[in-house]
Amino acid sequence: MKNQQATENNKKSVVLTVIGVAIMILLTATKVVPSSKAAGYSVFVGIAFFFITEAVSKAKGPESGLRFNTVAEDIKKPGVILWALLPSVSGIVSLVVGNLIFGGENILHLTERTGSVGLSFDKTALLIVQVIIAAFGEEIAYRGFFLGKSMKMLPFWLCAAASSVVFAAGHIAAGNIGVVLYDVAFVFIDSLIFSVVYRKSGNCVISTISHILGNAISLAVVFAFF
Repeated sequence: MKNQQATENNKKSVVLTVIGVAIMILLTATKVVPSSKAAGYSVFVGIAFFFITEAVSKAKGPESGLRFNTVAEDIKKPGVILWALLPSVSGIVSLVVGNLIFGGENILHLTERTGSVGLSFDKTALLIVQVIIAAFGEEIAYRGFFLGKSMKMLPFWLCAAASSVVFAAGHIAAGNIGVVLYDVAFVFIDSLIFSVVYRKSGNCVISTISHILGNAISLAVVFAFF
Protein backbone atom coordinates (compact mmCIF):
# COMPACT_ATOMS: atom_id res chain seq x y z
CA MET A 1 0.00 0.00 0.00
CA LYS A 2 2.83 2.38 0.90
CA ASN A 3 4.64 1.70 -2.38
CA GLN A 4 1.41 2.17 -4.32
CA GLN A 5 0.84 5.54 -2.66
CA ALA A 6 4.40 6.61 -3.48
CA THR A 7 3.88 5.62 -7.12
CA GLU A 8 0.66 7.62 -7.28
CA ASN A 9 2.39 10.63 -5.75
CA ASN A 10 5.20 10.39 -8.30
CA LYS A 11 2.69 10.24 -11.17
CA LYS A 12 0.94 13.35 -9.85
CA SER A 13 4.30 15.08 -9.49
CA VAL A 14 5.18 14.28 -13.12
CA VAL A 15 1.87 15.67 -14.37
CA LEU A 16 2.28 18.82 -12.29
CA THR A 17 5.85 19.25 -13.56
CA VAL A 18 4.73 19.03 -17.19
CA ILE A 19 1.93 21.52 -16.57
CA GLY A 20 4.14 23.95 -14.66
CA VAL A 21 6.99 23.85 -17.19
CA ALA A 22 4.52 24.32 -20.06
CA ILE A 23 3.01 27.40 -18.39
CA MET A 24 6.48 28.87 -17.76
CA ILE A 25 7.43 28.37 -21.40
CA LEU A 26 4.18 29.89 -22.68
CA LEU A 27 4.51 32.92 -20.41
CA THR A 28 8.12 33.48 -21.48
CA ALA A 29 7.05 33.17 -25.14
CA THR A 30 5.00 36.35 -24.68
CA LYS A 31 8.32 38.19 -24.91
CA VAL A 32 7.59 38.37 -28.66
CA VAL A 33 5.12 41.12 -27.76
CA PRO A 34 7.31 44.05 -26.61
CA SER A 35 4.59 45.61 -24.46
CA SER A 36 3.72 42.35 -22.67
CA LYS A 37 4.73 41.93 -19.03
CA ALA A 38 3.39 38.37 -18.72
CA ALA A 39 6.84 36.75 -19.00
CA GLY A 40 7.77 38.04 -15.56
CA TYR A 41 5.08 35.85 -14.00
CA SER A 42 6.88 32.68 -15.10
CA VAL A 43 9.09 32.94 -12.00
CA PHE A 44 6.06 33.03 -9.70
CA VAL A 45 4.57 30.05 -11.53
CA GLY A 46 7.82 28.12 -11.10
CA ILE A 47 7.99 28.94 -7.39
CA ALA A 48 4.36 27.89 -6.85
CA PHE A 49 4.76 24.61 -8.74
CA PHE A 50 8.01 23.85 -6.91
CA PHE A 51 6.29 23.86 -3.54
CA ILE A 52 3.20 22.10 -4.91
CA THR A 53 5.23 19.26 -6.44
CA GLU A 54 7.36 18.99 -3.30
CA ALA A 55 4.20 18.67 -1.20
CA VAL A 56 2.59 16.13 -3.55
CA SER A 57 5.71 13.97 -3.80
CA LYS A 58 6.26 14.39 -0.05
CA ALA A 59 9.92 15.27 -0.64
CA LYS A 60 11.83 15.29 2.63
CA GLY A 61 15.45 15.73 3.69
CA PRO A 62 17.90 15.10 0.83
CA GLU A 63 14.99 14.50 -1.57
CA SER A 64 14.02 18.17 -1.37
CA GLY A 65 15.62 20.63 -3.76
CA LEU A 66 15.51 23.42 -1.16
CA ARG A 67 17.44 22.76 2.03
CA PHE A 68 18.82 25.38 4.39
CA ASN A 69 19.98 22.93 7.04
CA THR A 70 22.43 21.13 4.73
CA VAL A 71 24.07 24.17 3.08
CA ALA A 72 27.37 23.64 4.91
CA GLU A 73 27.50 20.02 3.78
CA ASP A 74 26.27 20.60 0.22
CA ILE A 75 28.74 23.35 -0.55
CA LYS A 76 31.60 20.97 0.31
CA LYS A 77 30.52 18.38 -2.27
CA PRO A 78 33.07 17.76 -5.08
CA GLY A 79 33.29 20.60 -7.57
CA VAL A 80 30.53 22.71 -6.03
CA ILE A 81 32.66 25.66 -4.88
CA LEU A 82 34.53 25.86 -8.19
CA TRP A 83 31.37 25.86 -10.27
CA ALA A 84 29.64 28.25 -7.86
CA LEU A 85 32.41 30.83 -8.39
CA LEU A 86 32.34 30.64 -12.20
CA PRO A 87 29.38 33.08 -12.65
CA SER A 88 31.43 35.75 -10.86
CA VAL A 89 34.21 35.27 -13.40
CA SER A 90 31.84 35.17 -16.39
CA GLY A 91 30.16 38.34 -15.13
CA ILE A 92 33.44 40.25 -15.15
CA VAL A 93 34.40 38.81 -18.54
CA SER A 94 31.04 39.79 -20.05
CA LEU A 95 31.42 43.37 -18.80
CA VAL A 96 34.99 43.81 -20.01
CA VAL A 97 34.48 42.18 -23.41
CA GLY A 98 31.10 43.85 -23.84
CA ASN A 99 32.65 47.24 -23.17
CA LEU A 100 35.37 46.57 -25.74
CA ILE A 101 32.84 45.54 -28.38
CA PHE A 102 29.88 47.83 -27.71
CA GLY A 103 31.33 50.57 -25.53
CA GLY A 104 29.02 52.16 -22.98
CA GLU A 105 25.95 50.83 -24.78
CA ASN A 106 26.43 47.43 -23.16
CA ILE A 107 26.50 48.83 -19.61
CA LEU A 108 23.53 51.07 -20.36
CA HIS A 109 21.53 48.08 -21.59
CA LEU A 110 22.36 46.09 -18.46
CA THR A 111 21.46 48.88 -16.06
CA GLU A 112 18.19 49.55 -17.88
CA ARG A 113 17.29 45.85 -17.93
CA THR A 114 18.02 45.41 -14.22
CA GLY A 115 16.43 48.71 -13.24
CA SER A 116 19.62 50.00 -11.62
CA VAL A 117 20.11 52.98 -13.98
CA GLY A 118 20.50 56.23 -12.09
CA LEU A 119 20.93 54.40 -8.80
CA SER A 120 22.74 56.48 -6.23
CA PHE A 121 25.10 55.16 -3.58
CA ASP A 122 22.61 55.67 -0.76
CA LYS A 123 20.15 53.34 -2.54
CA THR A 124 22.65 50.53 -3.04
CA ALA A 125 21.20 48.61 -0.09
CA LEU A 126 17.82 48.56 -1.83
CA LEU A 127 19.38 47.16 -4.99
CA ILE A 128 21.19 44.46 -2.99
CA VAL A 129 17.91 43.36 -1.41
CA GLN A 130 16.29 43.26 -4.86
CA VAL A 131 19.17 41.19 -6.24
CA ILE A 132 18.92 38.68 -3.38
CA ILE A 133 15.14 38.28 -3.67
CA ALA A 134 15.21 38.03 -7.47
CA ALA A 135 18.04 35.49 -7.48
CA PHE A 136 16.37 33.33 -4.83
CA GLY A 137 13.07 33.34 -6.71
CA GLU A 138 14.70 32.53 -10.04
CA GLU A 139 16.70 29.66 -8.57
CA ILE A 140 13.66 28.06 -6.97
CA ALA A 141 11.70 28.45 -10.22
CA TYR A 142 14.33 27.50 -12.81
CA ARG A 143 16.71 25.22 -10.95
CA GLY A 144 14.60 23.83 -8.13
CA PHE A 145 11.46 23.32 -10.22
CA PHE A 146 12.07 23.49 -13.98
CA LEU A 147 15.42 21.68 -13.93
CA GLY A 148 15.16 19.70 -10.70
CA LYS A 149 11.78 18.13 -11.41
CA SER A 150 12.18 17.66 -15.18
CA MET A 151 15.56 15.92 -14.90
CA LYS A 152 13.85 13.14 -12.96
CA MET A 153 12.20 12.25 -16.27
CA LEU A 154 14.73 13.35 -18.89
CA PRO A 155 18.56 13.58 -19.24
CA PHE A 156 20.20 16.34 -17.20
CA TRP A 157 21.83 18.23 -20.07
CA LEU A 158 18.60 18.30 -22.08
CA CYS A 159 16.76 19.75 -19.09
CA ALA A 160 19.61 22.15 -18.31
CA ALA A 161 19.65 23.44 -21.91
CA ALA A 162 15.85 23.78 -22.09
CA SER A 163 15.55 25.58 -18.74
CA SER A 164 18.48 27.85 -19.65
CA VAL A 165 16.93 28.81 -22.99
CA VAL A 166 13.71 29.79 -21.23
CA PHE A 167 15.61 31.54 -18.44
CA ALA A 168 17.71 33.53 -20.93
CA ALA A 169 14.66 34.39 -23.05
CA GLY A 170 13.02 35.84 -19.97
CA HIS A 171 15.89 38.35 -19.75
CA ILE A 172 15.41 39.73 -23.26
CA ALA A 173 15.01 43.51 -23.20
CA ALA A 174 14.63 46.15 -25.89
CA GLY A 175 17.83 47.52 -27.38
CA ASN A 176 20.48 47.13 -30.04
CA ILE A 177 20.10 43.59 -31.41
CA GLY A 178 23.81 42.89 -31.06
CA VAL A 179 23.88 44.03 -27.43
CA VAL A 180 20.70 42.10 -26.64
CA LEU A 181 22.02 38.86 -28.14
CA TYR A 182 25.35 39.32 -26.34
CA ASP A 183 23.56 39.88 -23.02
CA VAL A 184 21.23 36.90 -23.47
CA ALA A 185 24.14 34.63 -24.48
CA PHE A 186 25.90 35.28 -21.17
CA VAL A 187 22.66 34.82 -19.24
CA PHE A 188 22.31 31.44 -20.96
CA ILE A 189 25.89 30.48 -20.05
CA ASP A 190 25.40 31.50 -16.42
CA SER A 191 22.15 29.52 -16.32
CA LEU A 192 23.98 26.41 -17.47
CA ILE A 193 26.55 26.97 -14.73
CA PHE A 194 23.81 27.38 -12.09
CA SER A 195 22.33 24.13 -13.42
CA VAL A 196 25.60 22.30 -12.82
CA VAL A 197 25.85 23.83 -9.34
CA TYR A 198 22.35 22.58 -8.60
CA ARG A 199 23.06 19.10 -9.92
CA LYS A 200 26.27 18.75 -7.94
CA SER A 201 24.82 20.16 -4.72
CA GLY A 202 21.22 19.01 -5.07
CA ASN A 203 20.24 22.26 -3.37
CA CYS A 204 18.97 25.44 -5.00
CA VAL A 205 20.10 27.40 -1.94
CA ILE A 206 23.66 26.77 -3.15
CA SER A 207 22.85 27.86 -6.72
CA THR A 208 21.19 30.94 -5.21
CA ILE A 209 24.39 31.82 -3.36
CA SER A 210 26.30 31.45 -6.64
CA HIS A 211 23.70 33.59 -8.43
CA ILE A 212 23.76 36.35 -5.81
CA LEU A 213 27.56 36.41 -5.68
CA GLY A 214 27.81 36.66 -9.47
CA ASN A 215 25.29 39.49 -9.65
CA ALA A 216 26.83 41.35 -6.71
CA ILE A 217 30.34 41.25 -8.15
CA SER A 218 29.07 42.39 -11.56
CA LEU A 219 27.28 45.33 -9.94
CA ALA A 220 30.38 46.19 -7.92
CA VAL A 221 32.49 46.19 -11.10
CA VAL A 222 29.98 48.42 -12.89
CA PHE A 223 29.92 50.93 -10.01
CA ALA A 224 33.71 50.88 -9.60
CA PHE A 225 34.92 50.95 -13.19
CA PHE A 226 32.11 51.91 -15.53
